Amino acid sequence: MAAVSVVLPKPPPPPSSSAPLRRPWLAPATCFSPRRPLGMLRPLPCGSPSSSALLQEPPPPLVQQQEETPAEESRPRRIALFVEPSPFAYVSGYKNRFQNFIKYLREMGDEVCSLCFDFSSLLFSSIILLLAQVARFKPDIIHASSPGIMVFGALIIAKLLCVPLVMSYHTHVPIYIPRYTFSWLVKPMWLIIKFLHRAADLTLVPSVAIGRDLQAARVTAVLGTCLSAFHMCFPFFFISNGEPEKPLIIYVGRLGVEKSLDFLKSVMDRLPGSRIAFIGDGPFRAELEEMFSDMPAVFTGTLQGEELSQAYASGDVFVMPSESETLGFVVLEAMSSGVPVVGARAGGIPDIIPEDQEGKTSFLYTPGDVDDCVGKIERLLSSEELREAMGRAARLEMEKFDWRAATRKIRNEQYSAAIWFWRKKRAQVLRPVQWVVRRLFRPALAITKQS
Repeated sequence: MAAVSVVLPKPPPPPSSSAPLRRPWLAPATCFSPRRPLGMLRPLPCGSPSSSALLQEPPPPLVQQQEETPAEESRPRRIALFVEPSPFAYVSGYKNRFQNFIKYLREMGDEVCSLCFDFSSLLFSSIILLLAQVARFKPDIIHASSPGIMVFGALIIAKLLCVPLVMSYHTHVPIYIPRYTFSWLVKPMWLIIKFLHRAADLTLVPSVAIGRDLQAARVTAVLGTCLSAFHMCFPFFFISNGEPEKPLIIYVGRLGVEKSLDFLKSVMDRLPGSRIAFIGDGPFRAELEEMFSDMPAVFTGTLQGEELSQAYASGDVFVMPSESETLGFVVLEAMSSGVPVVGARAGGIPDIIPEDQEGKTSFLYTPGDVDDCVGKIERLLSSEELREAMGRAARLEMEKFDWRAATRKIRNEQYSAAIWFWRKKRAQVLRPVQWVVRRLFRPALAITKQS
């Protein structure tokens, strides 16, 4: 493990204005960064007795009147960021999230030390070196992505250096375990997650649904929002497979068993006049290619930058069958591209498409219900006017939010709350020691005054 010097990539150049547009209301060179702080869960102190009411209750008065003043909040901080896997060599929404987060923290004047996991250096000497590097950096706060191996190192270092610890819960591992290993491992994993997050001063979650899962498992009562974002430009591009006249359904993301992509086979069986494109890669790809071998399906592999923007812009409908998304980052990307979404009403997706926006910006269907899913896709494919109106509304909804605002929210509100909780816990730990010291030294002080 070693400190990583981050070189942030430049955004893709704007496409040529001569490119034809599937959506004429999207300017070809228009770019924006919709960043929505989703599912606000107000931070609450550890051990709150009313965890069932965490989503409705306001924060305690002391959190509203934290010791940190606005001047302190704007003061530059030194932030040690433990990220696993490395977002600087890993293609995913997770990568975009952390790269932009670091970029805007630095823009706000903070100094960020990024530390990424390296299996080749999993040695005791490397761990000692890592501890020395962080100690030399003298962080004001430590922020670690969870779950992962680095979280244990972040926890140890935070306790040794006596600094606040924030954890971001990004991967809902207990949901994935039965699909990849043995179901009996779910309970031990929850115990590990509880141990780690109860030791943190604040846990950030990407959606209300994930927050409820953590609370139901009694993991922690200290929850906050986690940023989500995507930078998207909007050129036009056909993934035609020789049939550009047919409507195109797209899926973007990892091709894994946990994404419920086999569900799309039943959906496409009911939509004989449509095509489907899978943009991404993963261990389930070979099985999917065989499954869709008799259908007009395209597998592009991993796309990035302008090619990915073009792939989004080529779709008529984006479908998200996964029921285990902590956020559903690609749903944000699709809506940012003006593509209406039909997604499973599960995980973090309903936070992106709330009840009052369903049918206006995108659709949700009952998980596993082929009739419900097909019905909503058919509504969009049969009406270009509805598709255009819903895509325009989705884009406008995403335009309300940007990376800078989401980063500022975490930096000024959530980090300040973590520091407040840390100070409170430290005071509780020191109170017995202070009581003993007062008892021991009060008689000596009294004798000194009398003499």
